[in-house]
Amino acid sequence: MNSKEIRAFEFEVRAEQDEERGSVLTGRPIVYNQRTDLGWYDEIIADGALDGADLRDVRFLVNHNTDMIPLARSRNNNANSTMQLSVVSGEGMDIRVDLDTEANSEAKSLYSAVGRGDISGMSFMFVVDADNWEDIDTDHPTRTITSIKRVMEVSAVTFPAYEQTYIQARGLSEALESARTSLESERAKKRAADEERARKLKLLKILAEAK
Repeated sequence: MNSKEIRAFEFEVRAEQDEERGSVLTGRPIVYNQRTDLGWYDEIIADGALDGADLRDVRFLVNHNTDMIPLARSRNNNANSTMQLSVVSGEGMDIRVDLDTEANSEAKSLYSAVGRGDISGMSFMFVVDADNWEDIDTDHPTRTITSIKRVMEVSAVTFPAYEQTYIQARGLSEALESARTSLESERAKKRAADEERARKLKLLKILAEAK
């Protein structure tokens, strides 16, 4: 289960001015315990899913455009990084981004767009490490992501509802395929368990009749 997935949330990203750091963006790209309808299944990122996640090198982009120069970067989340990550128990992950609005025109444009309210959502690209499925025999099961293996990047996004844009739809398609593979694996395990249970019951019945 190593495919990259993208999720977006309608969670406020804010533009602020800091006397020491200058132009700053703050927001929450990862939200715990929020049920999201992804079409044929619901998904929840469980509280604690980021415990143990690889956050050693995370970029900050716009609309997941990996062809652009990152506007900030967290390297081992140290004090010198231009993006700070904070995992909040029961909530998710908050970020604080220092934007170079003087030397970088894209950073200046983003800061202005966030300040005006033209951009109001955040998203992230990640790899799932572990998940659980409920109601797998129904047409609309629920997937709970219990462990995230790695976060590659976080983005300010134009459309927090990711199915509305091409870049997000591409990420959604990859996510759905990854989820479908995971679900089929769980269904196969359940079928095997059911078959084994039926085999044992049949054997017990034969032994009972032989007495």
